Amino acid sequence: MTRVEPLELFFDESRGPSLPLPTRLAKAYGTLRLTVPESRPWVVGNFASTLDGVVSLEIPGHSGGGEISGSNPNDRLLMGILRAAADAVIVGAGTLRAVPGHVWTAQHAYPSAAEEYRELRRRLGKPEYPLNVIVTSSGQLDLRLPVFSSGQIPVLVVTTGIGARRLVAAGSQPSIRVITAQSRGPLSAKSILNAVRALGDHHLLVVEGGPHLIGSFFEGGCLDELFLTLAPQIAGRDRLRNRPGLVAGRVFAPGHPLWGLLVGVRRGGSHLFLRFSFEATRSRSFRSPSSRKGDS
Repeated sequence: MTRVEPLELFFDESRGPSLPLPTRLAKAYGTLRLTVPESRPWVVGNFASTLDGVVSLEIPGHSGGGEISGSNPNDRLLMGILRAAADAVIVGAGTLRAVPGHVWTAQHAYPSAAEEYRELRRRLGKPEYPLNVIVTSSGQLDLRLPVFSSGQIPVLVVTTGIGARRLVAAGSQPSIRVITAQSRGPLSAKSILNAVRALGDHHLLVVEGGPHLIGSFFEGGCLDELFLTLAPQIAGRDRLRNRPGLVAGRVFAPGHPLWGLLVGVRRGGSHLFLRFSFEATRSRSFRSPSSRKGDS
């Protein structure tokens, strides 16, 4: 593995057992604890954002997360760790179109740590690659892309009735599982999770994009944690470039703000690696810090 400067730990109040990280990954990241309950999947989001809240430049050929993080090696390393620990990685069709050559494996995120990622999956008793879940209401996918044509990566397409018919007409390969989660879109997070669970036990799920997809997980109260890389970049917006933030298509505040709990802060150079818990939003009983002051 190419040497990566270890992250500097400022704060960590995460819970759960520590992942059995191989030595080089542990030296680079430190201890990574994850709560994975038996009763339901633990859903983790992983995003990178600029200082001004942009998560995609929305320019063909420059819309991926690498443009946001500057392809920061610590960010790529962490992305790989989460994928290596995951049973499934979930992305929307828009994310797939932004990075059409991508496959959602740890090795693809950070190739120089490929052997360490394979060892982590062996220690966790997981198959070679996580299930790649592509979410599309329309079913308009290019089935020639590597994620579908590799023949090695298990793929599930979660779609609607219309989308499923379109995929069948396009000649969907037998190796690609297609599940109709709803009769029509937009697809809810709960319907997506039900589709993933229909394929078997999947305990740790990682959601990587895009803003509409993560918005549906927040809306459904289905996201437990968020790993957020804050890159020291100002991307900017104007009338022609209404670049998306972390969440799109949903509004929560002021009526129903979703408050996260900071559980981890690490630093790599000028990049911050933040970790928030949203576990409490699943019960719809989480209140803002200001509202809790009156309880004491």
